Amino acid sequence: MEEQHRKILRQNRIILVRDLDPSSLYDALFQKGVFTQGMIDEIKGSGGKQNQARQLVIDLETRGSRAFPLFLDCLRESGQQDLLEVLLNGSPAAPLQPAAPFAHRPVVKPLPIKSPIEVKKIDIVPICPVEIPSKSPSPAPEKDYFKPRPEGRTRRDSLQCYKMDSNPCGYCLIINNVEFELDSRLSHRKGSNVDCEKLERRFKSMNFTVEVKTNLRQRQIKHELSALSRMDHSSYDCCVVIMLSHGTEVTHKRFPGAVYGVDGQHITVQNITNYLKGENCPSLQGKPKLFFIQACGGDEKDIGFEISPEEASLSVGGEDDETDAIPTSSSSDSLTDEVDARVTLPSPSDILVCYSTFPGYVAWRDAQAGSWYIETLDRILEENAATDDLVTMLMMVNNEVAQNSAKGLYKQMPGNFNFLRKLLYFQTSA
Repeated sequence: MEEQHRKILRQNRIILVRDLDPSSLYDALFQKGVFTQGMIDEIKGSGGKQNQARQLVIDLETRGSRAFPLFLDCLRESGQQDLLEVLLNGSPAAPLQPAAPFAHRPVVKPLPIKSPIEVKKIDIVPICPVEIPSKSPSPAPEKDYFKPRPEGRTRRDSLQCYKMDSNPCGYCLIINNVEFELDSRLSHRKGSNVDCEKLERRFKSMNFTVEVKTNLRQRQIKHELSALSRMDHSSYDCCVVIMLSHGTEVTHKRFPGAVYGVDGQHITVQNITNYLKGENCPSLQGKPKLFFIQACGGDEKDIGFEISPEEASLSVGGEDDETDAIPTSSSSDSLTDEVDARVTLPSPSDILVCYSTFPGYVAWRDAQAGSWYIETLDRILEENAATDDLVTMLMMVNNEVAQNSAKGLYKQMPGNFNFLRKLLYFQTSA
C-alpha cells in the first residue's frame, strides 16, 4: 500500500474503528482479493465489532497497492457513504481535547542513606526459594495423589509466582495430526504418536486433565479451540494447547507461523492464541496460557556454523530424520504483500508460545523416537519440574536440541515468545 493511503487510514483510524461495519465488507473484500478467507477468519476472531474494525484497518495497511481503492469500492457498495467521503477528503480536523489542568508536582525527598554497617544487618529473603536440584529424575506418580505444595517452594499466587495448586491443575488439549488426506499433498507424520503419548503421560503426571484429538481438519481444529475457549476454567490455574502437525511460514503481525489440518488448510498460530485471550475466555484472565507448537516454521534447513572444539558436544540424529516442513505460503493470490510490513507485539498477557524451531526453519522428527523437541521437552520436565520454573526448563531444552544434528549436517533451534508475568512451577507427583 502506498504511504499516502496508509497515512489517510491512520489519521482516520478512530473514526473507522467507531463507525465501520466490518461484517458488511467481508464478502466483498474476499471476492476482490484484498483479504484471504483465513485473514477474514482471524479478523472475525479478534472480538467485538470495534475490535474487528480495528484489526481490519491494521491488516489493510499491509496489503498491496490496490488494497486502498478496492476498500473504497467496498465501502461504496455496502452503503457506508459517510466513511467513504471521510477517506476521499483526506484527514478531517480532529476534535480538540480540553487541556489538562496544570498540577504542581510534589517535591520528592531523597531516601535516607544507610551506612555500610546498617546495610549488613538487613536479612535477605529469597523471592521464590527452591530446593537444590536433585540429579535423579522425579519418581513416577502413584495413583492420583499429587503434592501441590512441595517443601521449600512457594505455591500461593504472589507477585513472583503463579498459583498452580488446584486439583486438577488445568486443562491440556493435544491436537495430533498424523495421517493427512491425499488431496492435501502432505506426507504422514511418522513418529508423531510417540510424541503424543509422551506429552499425554507427562501432563497427566503434572495433574492436568488431558484430552487428545487426532487427525483434525482445519475447521475441526477451530471447533475444538472454540469449545475450549467456552469452557469454564474457574477451578483451574492454567491451560495448555499442544499442536503436533505440519507447519509453514506466513505473513504475521504478532506470533509467526501456521499449522495444517489434515485437509491441507492451515490455521495461524496468532489465530490459535486468540481463542484464549482474556476477552474471549474470561475464566482464564490472569492465568498462564501455554502453547507448544511442534511443526516447521518454514522450509529452510539450518546447517549451523562452526564452533571451537571446547564448545562442541554434538549429538548426531538418525539417517531417517524427517521434517514437518511445507513451502512458504502466500497470503494473497491477487495482491502483493509487504512481508512483515507492520510487526507488532501481542497485547495479551500471561501467554507463552513455544516453538520447536526458529521461524522459517524446519523441525526434525525421527520415525521411531519422535521429534527432537518433544523428546527433549518430556525428559527435561521429568527431571527438573520438581525444582525449576518453566522458562528455565525451556532454556535447557533449547540448549540440548541445539546440540543435535540431522544426517550429520542440519541443525534446529527452538525458541519461545514469552509474555508471562510470573514464574510458573508445575505440580509434581509424590
